[in-house]
Amino acid sequence: MNSREIIKKAEKELSEQFEYIEDIRDFNQKKVLEAFIENKVAPEHFYTVSGYGHDDLGREVLDKVFADVFKAEKAIARIHFASGTHTLACCLFGCLRPGNKLLSVAGTPYDTMLEVIGTAGDDETKEDSLIAHGVLYDEVPLKNDDIDFEKLEQMVDETVTMVLIQRSKGYSTRKSLSMETIERICKVVKSKNPNCICFVDNCYGEFVDSKEPLEVGADLIAGSLIKNPGGGIVEAGGYIAGKARLVEKSANRLTAPGIGSEGGAMFNQHRLIFQGLFMAPSVVCDAVKGAVLAAKIFDEIGYDSSPKYNEKRTDIIQNITFGAPEPLEQFCRTIQSLSPVNGYVTPIPEYVPGYEDKVIMAGGTFIEGSTIELSADGPLRAPYVAYMQGGLNYAHVKIALEKFLDIVKKT
Repeated sequence: MNSREIIKKAEKELSEQFEYIEDIRDFNQKKVLEAFIENKVAPEHFYTVSGYGHDDLGREVLDKVFADVFKAEKAIARIHFASGTHTLACCLFGCLRPGNKLLSVAGTPYDTMLEVIGTAGDDETKEDSLIAHGVLYDEVPLKNDDIDFEKLEQMVDETVTMVLIQRSKGYSTRKSLSMETIERICKVVKSKNPNCICFVDNCYGEFVDSKEPLEVGADLIAGSLIKNPGGGIVEAGGYIAGKARLVEKSANRLTAPGIGSEGGAMFNQHRLIFQGLFMAPSVVCDAVKGAVLAAKIFDEIGYDSSPKYNEKRTDIIQNITFGAPEPLEQFCRTIQSLSPVNGYVTPIPEYVPGYEDKVIMAGGTFIEGSTIELSADGPLRAPYVAYMQGGLNYAHVKIALEKFLDIVKKT
């Protein structure tokens, strides 16, 4: 069979999985639509104020829509967040004080978070970290690449102020955390310390399931607007949602105490954020379908891929273990060559701020760094895993997979 026939055959075998993914899309689309209608979103909410950004009606309604969608007491969606890491850092620095203790429950967090915490980076960076500010830190090691619940119960006590629950796997081979796993973590934590804050890094996970972490026991969540909830059109920013007190503390870190969520001109970005959120369930659906197809294809050509095509999904990331640097680089170059932007350039491994190893990144995206758009990257370290994510439309993912299949057949 040629590459196109292989993909057609795989699609027929995936019809049941695709129907399930589309059902989740429909559920989330209805939820988002109801939030827009309930909050009476209107054209006047697309305009912004200048200067300090006081009395911005559009920003207030936008926050209410995000709060309703994520089932939160309060939410903020702001273009002022430089990245997902910045958004998470505002939550950590906003809610933790000297002498407080942070516990990562899923092993070592994502590479860029290590410099925020203070366990990685140069001496100058470490001076500005949580640890340098007197925050204590520990982590629950993984057990067989999964959550060690026995160890978690032992490590959570009255001294732990916050647990960090990273939903997505990051640059690791562990499974991303399902809603069921997050719920179980929260129950264990609250049983040991009811006052402990359960904080979920929700990046890559929004709208993949019919529930979000606040619905299963989390107190606070955060994510990036150039990932799932921005629908591929939001130019920058992040969101925080959860208990009102914690969201406002985080907002104080973004702006300043006394300003919090009440300030910050939005530079006429309201409409894009509203529209991106409305589009997000459908865009995420296509990205997930593309990831499931990739899982099926890579299994069939002999590469270890996770999650498997028939496993329930909790994020948009598909990791493919190549076992050597050459096929990893070839895959990323294939993705780059079929990107709508900078398709003519060749990605090479290089050191990137926030990462300890050289990383190869393929991402010819309309929004720089957008990972809801089709992209792939991976650190140049064993076992040489490519992390594929995104796809503004399912057809784009199919085209990229067909091209890679052609290359594999020739080698």
